[in-house]
Amino acid sequence: MGRSTRATKALEQAGVAFSVHEYAYDPGADRVGLQAAEALGEAPARVLKTLMVLADGKPACAILASDREVSMKKLAASLGAKSASMMAPADAERLSGYKVGGISPFGQARLARVVLDADAAQHALVYINGGQRGLQVRLDPRDAVKVLRAEVAAVAA
Repeated sequence: MGRSTRATKALEQAGVAFSVHEYAYDPGADRVGLQAAEALGEAPARVLKTLMVLADGKPACAILASDREVSMKKLAASLGAKSASMMAPADAERLSGYKVGGISPFGQARLARVVLDADAAQHALVYINGGQRGLQVRLDPRDAVKVLRAEVAAVAA
């Protein structure tokens, strides 16, 4: 398999079928998810980004296609919160245990609620960050939902 991270170990422990895909991470890319999709030769709709957010001040995680923007209003509603906002990068790194550009929802240092965008959940296979810059795991989104105990909701703008 490729490199081992907390994310890949969490998936292995959960007994989830996945494959590891490495690519040349570009730290200067405007949008890391789109750069990953291009480097992997995949449609941006199947390469998902992981965003760390605060919903009524509590950490949460939103997963959606790399070519979509999150609607904070829809995200807050899906979490039963009044408001949601992006988490500061330093806080995201501290809470997740991963570096920005390599944040995975799997194997995070502190568990946060997770919402997977409904459109992303429709694909047979998706790519989600594997816990390191330049590392993606490909898996069935239903397995991701199960492992993360994620809610599926329309959160893309």
